[in-house]
This record gives sequence, C-alpha cells and structure tokens, in this order.
Amino acid sequence: MLFCTVLPSHAQIKEVGDGGPGPVKAEHLTAELTSLAPQIAAGGSLQAGLVLTIEEHWHVYWVNAGDSGEPPHITWTLPQGITVGPMQFPAPQRLPLGPLMDFGYEDQVAFPVLLTAAPGTKPGKVHLDAKVTWLVCAAVCLPGRAHLGMDVDVVPGPLAAPPTVGALGEAVTGLPKPLPASMSVSAVGDSKQLLITLKTGSNEQDAEFYPFDPEIIDNAADQQIDSLDDGIKIWLTRSPDTASGPLPKALHGLVELSSTEAYEFTVPVVQGVVTPPTLAAKKATNTSSSPDLNAFSAIGLAFLGGLLLNLMPCVFPVLFLKGLALVNSSGEEKSRQRAHGLVYTLGIVVSFWVIVAALLILRAGGRELGWGFQLQSPGFVAVLASLVFFLGLSLAGQFELGLSLTSTGGDLAQKPGLAGSFFTGILATVVATPCMAPLMGAAVGYALAQPAWLTFIVFTALGLGLALPYLALTMQPQWTRFLPKPGAWMETLKQATAVPLFGTAIWLTWVYAQLYARDGINRMVPLLACYLILAIAGWALGKWPARWGSGIAAVLLILFAIALPLRKITIETLTWEPYTQANFDAARASGHPVFIDFTAAWCLSCQVNEKAVLQSAEVESTLITGHVVVLKADWTQYDPVITRELSALGRSGVPTYVIYPPGKVSNPDVLPEFLTKAVVLNAIKKDSKPMGTP
Repeated sequence: MLFCTVLPSHAQIKEVGDGGPGPVKAEHLTAELTSLAPQIAAGGSLQAGLVLTIEEHWHVYWVNAGDSGEPPHITWTLPQGITVGPMQFPAPQRLPLGPLMDFGYEDQVAFPVLLTAAPGTKPGKVHLDAKVTWLVCAAVCLPGRAHLGMDVDVVPGPLAAPPTVGALGEAVTGLPKPLPASMSVSAVGDSKQLLITLKTGSNEQDAEFYPFDPEIIDNAADQQIDSLDDGIKIWLTRSPDTASGPLPKALHGLVELSSTEAYEFTVPVVQGVVTPPTLAAKKATNTSSSPDLNAFSAIGLAFLGGLLLNLMPCVFPVLFLKGLALVNSSGEEKSRQRAHGLVYTLGIVVSFWVIVAALLILRAGGRELGWGFQLQSPGFVAVLASLVFFLGLSLAGQFELGLSLTSTGGDLAQKPGLAGSFFTGILATVVATPCMAPLMGAAVGYALAQPAWLTFIVFTALGLGLALPYLALTMQPQWTRFLPKPGAWMETLKQATAVPLFGTAIWLTWVYAQLYARDGINRMVPLLACYLILAIAGWALGKWPARWGSGIAAVLLILFAIALPLRKITIETLTWEPYTQANFDAARASGHPVFIDFTAAWCLSCQVNEKAVLQSAEVESTLITGHVVVLKADWTQYDPVITRELSALGRSGVPTYVIYPPGKVSNPDVLPEFLTKAVVLNAIKKDSKPMGTP
C-alpha cells in the first residue's frame, strides 16, 4: 500500500474545512493541523502534525493497515523555502475483527511531520496548505477528506526548542526509534514461521511485532514470545498467501516493547528450521529432575512405542494374521519359520526407511512435516482407506485374500510365502501410519530435530519394536505351543478383527473429507462408491474362488474403484460478475434474484463477511442452486455508478449487501452490515420468490 497516493475513492466524499488549521468535524472524527510552536527559524525545523480525534468504536489505520484498510495521507502545497518530511506513524495497536486483523488507532492519534525552512528563507508569515484524506472504519468504512492549513512565522536566527506537549508532543516523544547499536536483532524463517531474536541487554517480558510490508505474516495469528535474560524471542506465523513461496530477503518491522518503547529495524531473513515455541519453552524449563531427551532414551522410547503399536486397532489385525499363520504352520521347519520372521522384519524396517527418507527430503526442501505426513495427501488417504476396507472384507469372511497379500494359510515352505511375509511387513507399516502409540510422540519429535543418521536410527528402533512380537515367535518356535490349538475359534476371532479395520476405514473417510474443507461432503461420495465396488469385487472373489475369470474381474473392479476418489471432480463454482449498469440491467431482466456485494479492498468488515459467510460452502451452494445472479460492486476506487447506487439505497459506505427478488420492478432487500450464514440463507430463501408469491 502506497501512502503517497491520494485514493480517488475519496472524491465522492464531501470535503470539510476551509484551509484553516481546524479542528474540523467530519464523519466519525475530528481533524486538526497543529505544530509545537508558531515560529520556525530560517535554516531550522519545526514539528507539526495531523491530529485525528476519533469517535468511540471507530478507528483509522497505520502505514501497513493489516488485512485491509488505508493509512491517512497529506498532500501539501508549500511556500518557497519550506519543505515537509514524510508523515510519521506512532506504534499502532491490533484491531481484530472476526478471522482478520488490522493495525491502527482508536480514540486519538497524532501523525508528526517535520517542517524545514531553508537558510535564507524570507522572514514573515507563510501559509502551508494541506489536503488530507483518510479511511475511518467500524462496522462500515467511510473515506474522508479535509482541506486544512496553517500559518507559520519564519524568523531569523536560532530558536529554543519548544516544549513537547499535547497530543502532538506525546506522539513525537513516543515515535518508534531506530534500533540502537547496543542492541541486535536476527531473523530465521522456514515454510511456516519466522523467529525474531531481539537482544536488548535486559530481560524483556512483552513484545508486539508489526510488519511494514503486507503479506509477510499472518496478521491475526497469535505472536508467541519467550523472555530471555538479555532480550526476547518472537514467533510469527507466515502469511498463507506467501508461505508457499520463498522467504522474504529481509524483514522490515516494528517491535513494541511497551507503550513508550518501540524500535524499527530491517534485518535479513536466514533460511533455517524454526523450533516451535512450545518445544523451545519446554526445553528452556527443563531441570535436573526432568533431563533432556537424549539419543539413547529416544531410541528406547521408539522401540517401546513400536512394540505398543501392535495393539493399535489399525495394526493388530495384521499381527493377528501372522499369528494364525504360525499356528497353522507349527509343523514346518524352524529355519523356514525364522526366515519368515526375518523377512517380515525387513519389510517393516525398509518401509520405515523409505518413509523417513521421503520425510527428510521434503523437510530439506522447506516443508515442515512430521510422522503421518502421508495423511496430508488425499490420494494416499483414499488408497489407504480402500486397502483397510478391502482387508476388512477378507477378514469378515467374504473371501480369502490369498497368500500373495496376507501370507495367511497355504504352504509357507514355498517361495511366494517369503514374498508374502515381506509384503505383510510393508502392509503393517502402511496401516500403522495413522496411529501414534504411547511413547512414540517424544521419540519421533526428538528424531526429526536431529541429524539424518540419528533420525534413521530412531525410526529403525521403532520398526524393530513393531516387528518384535512376530519375530520373537519365529526365532523361538517352541513358544508357539503356548498359543491355542487350531480350531473353529480361529475363524470366529479372525472375523471379529475385521471390526477395528472397518472402524479405521470410517475414520480415514472422515480424514479424507476434512482435507477438502470447503467440499468435504461431495468428496466423500466417490470414496463411499469405491467401498461399494470393492465389496462387489470381494463378492466375486468369494463366489468364484481361485478362478482366473473372477480374479481378472476383481482386479478391474478394484482399479476402477480406487480411481473414483482419485479423479479430479469438477464442481460448479460461484462466479461474481463486476457491477456495471449493463450487468445490473441484464441481471434484473433475467428473471432470477440478484445479490449485490458492495465491497472494497480496504474494508475489513467486507473481508470478514466474505471469508466467513459469502465464501462458505452453504451460502455458495444456495446461491448456485437458487440460480441467484451475483454481482460485486468494488468501491476500492471511485466509481460514480456504484456511488449513485449506494445513495439510492440510503447507504454512504461499505459493506452494503442487497438482494433484488425476481422481476424488473421488485424492491431491494438491504441486509445488515455484519452478516451471518443464517441471515444470508434466510434472505435468499425469502427473496428468491417472485413478488406477490406467499
């Protein structure tokens, strides 16, 4: 946002003031031009400034307005020999509204400017003329303008420094200062966060950061701090609009330490890994009674966590299948049983290595990922859910999945049995990804903050813990005598283990829908259809087992089923046409209801209403299905057509929302400035009926 440009949207607002210093009353504020003294010395300077006194619940903006808004601006007409420096902005305050955040001022604010008289300026009274523009906002935003000015006496010789009193004097005294040489600041960033470390030489208990540049941070996100003995750390969330791109080369910002102490700085941003503040705080508060986690304890916790992972509902059925295989193969050679245990373990460990390698590569590329990062991919979740559901069908008795997939039944002495054991190890790892067993969290969190070699060791311990129960039974085949003898109970228990798998499939379906926040319900339908087709494929395998025809048909059905949730769905989206007289007339003539959104980029209330209500799935779906013509009247820049329409509606600012029922002569229904989904949905329902319809 360039504050040196007069917004043309201000042209439609009545100008107040006659060129005098004021104060002059405008809508919702009073503007005044003042100075610390009536005189300026030739060759000297004088502090002047714009003072805005704002009505309660209204506000004006800082140089970076935040998520919306525009700062005040002065255009000067100056006599010869007089120059004016840029308008200076005191430290602002955070102004939240819904999910957005602005930076600005309430009550009263003074913006100092430094007047300078060139040496040799002719003594006498001179007049400084100022055209002032601003944006004042509450529930609605109104541009304003004033014609102000002030007389100053130019006198020869130096003058004593005037007292810094009043609103202007307080602003001059409290202006942010450049960071002194005795202090230092650094900034580290990754794909999600920025970490500022400010060293002031003393313990700081509070801090607030304001960026001078837009779209650097998520303005509404909480800023977490960590007090240091010689300064403070501030964690900032990167703006979602720029987080996917490269880091900013430098960070230009303002840190406010108290109401009277604020510093401005520009610091290079260094690429790195930003430790989350919760972990940093935990590490900072560790004592001898609660020692830091080290490599050996992390490896031990990972091993125990992997062991407990076997009891998780998504993993236990796989382990149960291997147990059944051992019971049924008790007469096989011990060497073959041990080979199966080792190959099963190898399948698990190799799978963990592949996952960790992918995780480290993505993190090295700037992605902040952790255990279970695969579940952030809708495609992976859909395939995993389908696999779990299909395996559940087999366990429930619909069909026998066969040796090549689950290693249950059959002749374990044959070569495919080893391949089956390796695949089962992979399967155990894949279905374990949604789970986090006790003790795993601390170990995984430690591992991901360590060098790659140590990360691999910790995850190898996790895999060995997962493989241990089956590996131990194969290494000591005599322990299988403690297992129940084969019988009908095995089939019943096998079918019972299908229940946790079906539960896992339901949960994964919910996860899949959550990955499409705006369209989760519609996205669930192809996945549910996938389950139906998988059930048909399972029925074919059970009806005609061990036949080529049924096998080929089942494979084709499975491929078709999995393709359903993976395909890109084309969903009808809402298209807002720009408001023009021609578009408005055509919309009224269409016989459909017409919804007009009078908005502006600098209007925070407009942005909140649009993000929270108008862009919600419920409202957009209702507008689409109701065949409502939607027009966006953008008032960011001056538009005489939009201005006339606002006046005709009895409104002088934005946001304004109006629905015209069907018909060329229907009366508009003006909605409130603050929208809710219920207000909009009820209005659409009411105004979608032609005039005279009950």
